[in-house]
Amino acid sequence: MKIKKYLPFAMLLALSVGCSDDFTELTPKGATTYSNFWKSEQDAVAASNALYTHMYNSEMFGRGFFWFINASDDMVTGRSNATAENIRYFRTTGGDSYIRNIYGNLYQIIRRANEIIKNVPYIQMEESLKNRILGEAYFMRGFSYFYLASYYGDQRAGVPIVTEENMEQSHFDRAASAAENYKLVESDLKKAAELLPLFTSYSDDDKGRAHKDAALGYLAKTYLYWARYDASKWADAEQAADAVANSGSGRALINTGNPEEDFASVFHIANNWSSEYIWSVVSGRQTGSILPGVMLENKGWGQYNGWGYFQPTLELYNEYEAADVHRREATILEFGDEFQYLGQTRRYASSNSLTGLQFNKYMEPYSYPVEEHLNSNGDEPTTDLNVPLLRYAEILLIKAEAQIMQGENGDAPLNMVRARAGLEPVTGATMTDLKHERRVELAGEFADRHLDLVRWGDAQATYSIAPHGRVHADKTNPDAPFQVVQLEVARNFNPQVHHVWPIPPDVVSSSDIPQNQGW
Repeated sequence: MKIKKYLPFAMLLALSVGCSDDFTELTPKGATTYSNFWKSEQDAVAASNALYTHMYNSEMFGRGFFWFINASDDMVTGRSNATAENIRYFRTTGGDSYIRNIYGNLYQIIRRANEIIKNVPYIQMEESLKNRILGEAYFMRGFSYFYLASYYGDQRAGVPIVTEENMEQSHFDRAASAAENYKLVESDLKKAAELLPLFTSYSDDDKGRAHKDAALGYLAKTYLYWARYDASKWADAEQAADAVANSGSGRALINTGNPEEDFASVFHIANNWSSEYIWSVVSGRQTGSILPGVMLENKGWGQYNGWGYFQPTLELYNEYEAADVHRREATILEFGDEFQYLGQTRRYASSNSLTGLQFNKYMEPYSYPVEEHLNSNGDEPTTDLNVPLLRYAEILLIKAEAQIMQGENGDAPLNMVRARAGLEPVTGATMTDLKHERRVELAGEFADRHLDLVRWGDAQATYSIAPHGRVHADKTNPDAPFQVVQLEVARNFNPQVHHVWPIPPDVVSSSDIPQNQGW
């Protein structure tokens, strides 16, 4: 990420030094430093840079959120790990080391955004830059509340709302419902869309900053999630999806008419900033998302320190239509598949995969020698590939779902996604078609299959069926025969409890707010 190259450390410290991880501890320590900070354009830019530091925190969009996504039927943990299994089986307290900091990190982003919204309007600086920085703050605040409301809020209680207007309070009650949080998200993202430039106007040095389409895209996804509480939001979701398409930045699927290459190329380094980009974890050889390395074969066949987590289930593999071979191959490696690994041609086999399969979406950086696109430190396995959080294909599927849920015809956007994969169009698409398409298009991504199943009301039935995989007679032989085996016992999902995750217990205690019911 170009932004990272000029994060002034001293100025970042001015925003964060001495601050508690508890989101209610909002008064900055070191008053002299703080009072001298908000003076110049340079201060404002430094503050905006600080908004993004948690984006490449491994406990956030490295593997943090993926421990929640790992609850879905698309994957299993892949390694024996008691903490991961507690999360997957809905036994977590919210205080497990893998997930306990997500909540607080999101509120730290919110705090930084609030400080910008409060102070930057009074700084003498060039107006367009001021607008951009304020737009970044509104976007990152809305983005953070979107995740907080979606993971920790429901119709019974939302999460505390902290803004520039009330941030000096000593106590914050939970919002009445997640819908109250989504109202703030809506407001913030609309302000961001008004203030931010199009992505296409950014120089290389500023790529990775919030932009108009990111705000509009997350507005569409906010309405998608909000619609479970308020059906009128389906129309808003459709409108926001259209706003992305019509923004003027040329957002579009990568589709050259070559299904053998087009879908796979979405996840190539060369397409980090393609027309399909909406919002990503900007990554490089020194910092970024570690997800590609987390999903790589454990110990990387003895050549790189892959971690071997999050392995596809046979149920996901079987979800692909027979004709959907190119998209399936770009998503999942199975025994015998040929691929490039560290500059050499290899055929897939695994002594470590519990399912006999591996996610393939983020493997392109590993096709080159280590020094070209990989962090030489396998304990921090970042790559030069930006990991997508929201891409244009999902915007099309949001529109299709919104249209279907309004009783309209959602064939056009759904079939654009299918056509790129080389598939025949669907006529009179139903929610069954939409659910299938979201699953196969977005598998292994931060789009979050688990939240989809929850909001559709499908999680309980889905998780009552045990997942399966393949066990090969010789795990080192790409051509070895296999048997289909049950990987783990079925899970009990209580839709009155497990539709949200528990707030970390230390936050509940220190903030004096109630825990989510049933946890």
